[in-house]
Amino acid sequence: MCGILAVHGIENPAAERPRFLALSKRLRHRGPDWSGCFVGKEGILLHERLAIVGVDTGAQPLVSEDGQIILAVNGEIYNHLALRATVSSTVKFKTHSDCEVIIPLYRKHGKDLCNMLDGMFSFVLLDESVTPTRIIAARDPIGITTLYQGWSSRHPGATYFSSELKALVDECDSIISFPPGHMYDSLDQSTTRYFKPTWWDGDAETDPVLPTTPVDYTLLRETLEAAVRKRLMSEVPYGVLLSGGLDSSLIASIAARETEKVAQAQYEIRKRKLAESISGPPTPRSDDLTRQAMLVSWPQLHSFSIGLENSPDLLAARKAAHFLGTVHHEYVFTVQEGLDAIPDVIYHLETYDVTTVRASTPMYLLSRKIKAMGVKMVLSGEGSDEILGGYLYFHAAPDRNSFHQECVRRVKNLHTADCLRANKSTMAWGLEARVPFLDKAFLEVAMNVDAKEKMFAKDANQAVDEDGRPKMEKYILRKAFDCSPEGKAYLPKSILWRQKEQFSDGVGYSWIDGIKDHAAAFVSDKDFAKREERWPVDTPDTKEAYYIREIFDGLFPSEAAAKTAVRWIPRGDWGCSSDPSGRSVSIHNAAYETD
Repeated sequence: MCGILAVHGIENPAAERPRFLALSKRLRHRGPDWSGCFVGKEGILLHERLAIVGVDTGAQPLVSEDGQIILAVNGEIYNHLALRATVSSTVKFKTHSDCEVIIPLYRKHGKDLCNMLDGMFSFVLLDESVTPTRIIAARDPIGITTLYQGWSSRHPGATYFSSELKALVDECDSIISFPPGHMYDSLDQSTTRYFKPTWWDGDAETDPVLPTTPVDYTLLRETLEAAVRKRLMSEVPYGVLLSGGLDSSLIASIAARETEKVAQAQYEIRKRKLAESISGPPTPRSDDLTRQAMLVSWPQLHSFSIGLENSPDLLAARKAAHFLGTVHHEYVFTVQEGLDAIPDVIYHLETYDVTTVRASTPMYLLSRKIKAMGVKMVLSGEGSDEILGGYLYFHAAPDRNSFHQECVRRVKNLHTADCLRANKSTMAWGLEARVPFLDKAFLEVAMNVDAKEKMFAKDANQAVDEDGRPKMEKYILRKAFDCSPEGKAYLPKSILWRQKEQFSDGVGYSWIDGIKDHAAAFVSDKDFAKREERWPVDTPDTKEAYYIREIFDGLFPSEAAAKTAVRWIPRGDWGCSSDPSGRSVSIHNAAYETD
């Protein structure tokens, strides 16, 4: 991922270059490897690069051979090699970047190109071959990457785009989070949805599209494995975030298997080359040297976890890592270190949502440690809970239709919470997070499973399958991977069937309690009583929310900035607590005490 900033529809762009270069510096944490700027007839494109694919040649903005098409992209296109094969043989690619293929696709297919892309992306493309010049912008189907659009009274008629809010807040009077799965076209000022999967209208109030497909465990497993495999496309060191929960552990398990396959292939290649280079009959000494040389070439997956001392996640991650054979790194943080980081976390997240801040703080601290080790990309487990109804409050769903509609609603809003967290808390340090569960093919399979297969009982131990396994949250995912291909299980049973923990809970229950206590000391009863006068819209309902909102307003004081934030709360009409912690749900093994 990278950082992009663009403006289109201004007079004398060259005169505005210094101003926009200064604004682009606010995104440099996202792309510390190189900065690029293109000044056109009516606009400016800027790019802050994090080099992962096409490291030596992929600097942006990318410019077509004739200099007429200019492109700035934040993200990765996993099927770029297959797409290159579909364009004319006369097209000459200038780089090894996975993103350059967007230029010939635009020339061949116009706005239809987005449905051909398999990846996570936000891009702005400037076409200077037409008059007036044309700009199109698009965001990936689910919103894994971040993108904002803005308008300014300083430049009436101009349109702005940025990967983060902070590059627009001093420039624009009106700002929106650009909708995932959509494309903007300056020719008619339209923003249209291009992503139209079969399950999309499942949350409609009238005539919802409700799935009836029985679960196919093999298809579910193989589709997720393929999603992980394609996301290992990298020319730089990578690893996995491992909390010890089901989702991250499955991703780590699949990645470890795929990395082992790569290692074996490298082993065979190196073995053959060494055999060709050694003349004469082998000796014990030459055999020993050969083995040592081959071992050096074996890649080994690194895993990373964080938590308070003896937290549930640290203990579970340690067990999973030992089972998978990863090179494991765990980091212990204190409640005070987390509290000290909150203002910086909110600055990077650009939201006042309590859930997102809670979970992002340890992820932000961990990302700094990972980047310091030279790792630029990690796999993460976001998305599974939304797709499969894994949050514990889903046990209160009154029926299968309500369950499915809530899944669809959560997936559609991922860009406001978990995707935002995974993107911004890692990219604060120039670390890219990839999320296999949000693969388009996996979504198509999992979202079309009949919701009755996903539903779970309030007491899962009272509902068991034929093997005696509890029908707990995300049962179908657990069942799909409760097997041992080639005699090797994916995970230990204690991890595969571990109860759901919110990430902010799993790093240590005292983390959330510590934030609440800190906020209670920070916010007076008098100020809290007047909260509705201060914030009549989206009024904080706890002192923790008040504390976070106050920090946000200090960093982003404009109304335009506040309007981009969205709060994550469980379904109140299901009788659920407004507290997003998993422990607020009565079925959690460590549920809060209630009167």
